[in-house]
Amino acid sequence: MSEPRPRTAEPHRTEPRPAGPRARRRTLAAGLALAAALTTAAATVPAQAATAQALDRYYQQRPDWHSCVQGPDDQVGADLEKAGARCAEVTVPLDYGDPGGRTVTLALSRIKATDTRHRIGTLLLNDGGPGSPTLGAPTRVHAALKDTAARFDIVGLDQRFAGRSAPLDCDWPIGFSITSAGTTRSSFERQVAFQRDLAARCRSAAGDLLPHAGTRDAARDMDVVRGALGERRISYLGLSYGTYLGTVYSQMFPGRFDRVVLDGALAPEHAGPELLPNMVRANERAFADWADWAARRHDTYGLGRTREEVVAGVLRTVGAAAARPLVVGTGADAFELDDTRVPLVVFLSLQGDSDPERAGLAELMAVLADAAAGRPVTPSAETTAMLRFLFTPQGSQAGSISQAIQCADGAAPRDPEEYWRRIERDRARYPLSGPLLDNVSPCAFLDAPREAPTEVRRDARALILSATGDPRTPYRDGVALHGLLPSSRLLTLRGADQHGLYGTYGNACVDDAVNAYLAGGRLPEADVTCTK
Repeated sequence: MSEPRPRTAEPHRTEPRPAGPRARRRTLAAGLALAAALTTAAATVPAQAATAQALDRYYQQRPDWHSCVQGPDDQVGADLEKAGARCAEVTVPLDYGDPGGRTVTLALSRIKATDTRHRIGTLLLNDGGPGSPTLGAPTRVHAALKDTAARFDIVGLDQRFAGRSAPLDCDWPIGFSITSAGTTRSSFERQVAFQRDLAARCRSAAGDLLPHAGTRDAARDMDVVRGALGERRISYLGLSYGTYLGTVYSQMFPGRFDRVVLDGALAPEHAGPELLPNMVRANERAFADWADWAARRHDTYGLGRTREEVVAGVLRTVGAAAARPLVVGTGADAFELDDTRVPLVVFLSLQGDSDPERAGLAELMAVLADAAAGRPVTPSAETTAMLRFLFTPQGSQAGSISQAIQCADGAAPRDPEEYWRRIERDRARYPLSGPLLDNVSPCAFLDAPREAPTEVRRDARALILSATGDPRTPYRDGVALHGLLPSSRLLTLRGADQHGLYGTYGNACVDDAVNAYLAGGRLPEADVTCTK
């Protein structure tokens, strides 16, 4: 089964005019060119038909459902089992241009509809990342859907090379390639060498897979899953990067989707290597809002009595880490955090604005301030687990697939000087986020993408969710995507510095609007505004 192709309009016709000798020569040349083109087309059409026929076996497979539990320590599997889910595998081609070649095995989970009389269909999930495992997501979404959950088969799919779907691993010595350029030119030069080494490791460990890690292939996989589940159309709920995957699917496979919710929307132009630089301004604003929160609680955390004092204290900690790496923890769980690492730890703690999340960052910054002063510190078990995941090989697989998807989705600048210019441009206004999110990445040293990015040229009906203070996919991205999809509706949550809204943030206005749409299939009559 091939991807649908847009219909072209029939050309306007006029009456022919007698041709002179020069015109006849042009006509002859044009005729020869047309004949060559027709010969090429005649050869291409059978090849496309053969490819489509070869893909049929993937669409016609039927999953064999079994227990999701893979062992005594498999908490995800145990939670799915408790919720009544079953798991299965679906086979897809590694390269859709060569469907008879190597294959990839995708892992999926499903909580079946119990109200079969009023069953709506399949709701397919993607938790973003890029490359976040989604196998366990049906339990969360089943709870958020409330009564409507009984009318959907809720399916979690680990996209290719992520989670349990033939995981790609670059064998990195760290978890994530995201690091700050630091405070000096010399620290940036060290980062260039470090990122080049990460790219070389990735090319050595997974070079044959990297060209096939992109979102267009993930969208093709989604359509095979749709066929394997026996559905003419599927509904879709995508979070963060998953909103881009949903958008790409809507362009590649029009008419094969039903209800679509895009939560924490990403504008297509900011997918790929532009994903992180796009966050700079929004992340810095969220950092300032957190500093206001911490300043009001100076008596608890001792970080400063004003926003300015709190921000200055964090930047002093980064400066101290540049002079001498901060030692956090003891023994095997002792980590050295320099000025290229401290900003990442802060960044990862700025995804939401709930009191527990903000308190967690405040406690962490108090610990780092003590470490900067040379005092021995013992971080919480939660912080220790995060540092182990970030700065040891434990997180290599998760970081590898996230980076592989970004590199496959768009071309990155090759010249390190271009990154340095961007860092220096943003450093004064965004001293924490600029050097981190503008920094060079392995994409600068890997091959260019195999496919051009998807252009949004088709309208699609979707419910787009976006918070005005989202630090990961800025609100302007939700507005931009809404503009590209005129039949969509934009649900705005005002006053929230939150990434990911449905079913997790606890806003009844958001959850009720999503559930009403998924239950009834009708978008709101107009855009919706909710408040925190």
